[in-house]
Amino acid sequence: MIKRIFDILLAISLIAIGILPLVAIGLVIKCSSKGPIIHWSKRNGRDNKIFLMPKFRTMSIDTPDVATHLLSDSDKYIGKVGNILRKTSIDELPQLISILYGNMSFVGPRPALHNQYDLIELRNKYNINKLMPGITGLAQINGRDELDIPSKVQYDLEYMQKQSFFFDIKILLFTVLKILKRTNITH
Repeated sequence: MIKRIFDILLAISLIAIGILPLVAIGLVIKCSSKGPIIHWSKRNGRDNKIFLMPKFRTMSIDTPDVATHLLSDSDKYIGKVGNILRKTSIDELPQLISILYGNMSFVGPRPALHNQYDLIELRNKYNINKLMPGITGLAQINGRDELDIPSKVQYDLEYMQKQSFFFDIKILLFTVLKILKRTNITH
């Protein structure tokens, strides 16, 4: 219950503080590329329930619906401002709405794409699917884009075993440091 209250209060605070920059980012996206400002990604949530996760759209509207690392030439799909938004993790900010709706938390395993069957299957094996997915998590501060799926799941499992309010705060602080240093962000 404490985690949920914390999530709601922090999400509301960040939205209130960042409303003008968020609107400005939306305008830049709209002026620099065709398509909507927000991309609604089908994600695997708690108990394998599919939900739509919002992100600022960083790629062209004709991008295949697969994980970025599976694209043969992801650079050709990334929009003019997409690289900046992705490398600074600004594209993740609309997920604050998913926190308010109760589909996500600030900290938890990153929600798998609906068609990342290998990741979903391995998480199901260890009951990680019982956790609320997060904007950030233990895997994100320990390798993020550079981790293979078994390693991500090991970090998810470790998080599940150690989870606590103070562990979440530690992960959030390390996330901010990783973003500021742009550590392990490849796409």
